[in-house]
Amino acid sequence: MLLEVRNLTVRFGSKTVVDGVSFDLEASSRLGIIGESGSGKTLTTLAIIGLLPETAKVSGSVTFEGQELLGLADRDFSAIRGNRIGMVFQEPLTALNPLMRVGKQIAQPLRNHQGVTLKEGLKRAMELCARVGLPDPDRIIRSYPHQLSGGQRQRIGLAIALACSPALLIADEPTTALDVTVQKEVLSLMNSLVAEEGSSLIFVSHDLPVVASITERVAVMQNGEIVELASVNSMFQDASHEYSRKLIQAARTSDAEFGHFTESPSA
Repeated sequence: MLLEVRNLTVRFGSKTVVDGVSFDLEASSRLGIIGESGSGKTLTTLAIIGLLPETAKVSGSVTFEGQELLGLADRDFSAIRGNRIGMVFQEPLTALNPLMRVGKQIAQPLRNHQGVTLKEGLKRAMELCARVGLPDPDRIIRSYPHQLSGGQRQRIGLAIALACSPALLIADEPTTALDVTVQKEVLSLMNSLVAEEGSSLIFVSHDLPVVASITERVAVMQNGEIVELASVNSMFQDASHEYSRKLIQAARTSDAEFGHFTESPSA
């Protein structure tokens, strides 16, 4: 098993924001985590990769590749984060360093984890830009984040996350800030790249059709708990929890092409 999460609980003071979350993720598999704002889905992923604020109290167990991550020293975690686990954030403009050219940012995990030189890192950065579908990679790597479009920045974020060929990619609402056309392009790109790498994927979203288009299983979160965990097809055909059924009905109402999203990804 690649990732095992057991009774993960996150508290801020007396408030419990993630409450006893448990799930498994096999190698090369895909899990969607869906829920409304404040359901605890993003905090669950931040707990997994050790990026919660210091004020958070975390308990339970998160085992990745046989290693317990909760309580791991930050120096030890830094050898995993960006290397064995990659992360794509919701808003790449805030995730990227505004004062650093994007080529150096793509090269950074390669330099940190694979010991490549800056010259070699920039060469690899150009290759990664081309791989994520960015035109004129030579120009792109010399650009600053503000000089790129939202879709281009998100592709840069994907290039950074996949630079070291991680075993697990976590994508936290990666297409929310994009328009519909660019959203579909980025989703298709992520789908194909994850398949090529053989990486596992945790895809976090509030959008059920989007989750269904790229994952195999869905965990529905409400008030910090997973209220239902099932395959995509099972969820749509026979959701057992009332909240899951409401999400499905809302998606059907808002999207005339909802049926397009109910297929599990072929990869």
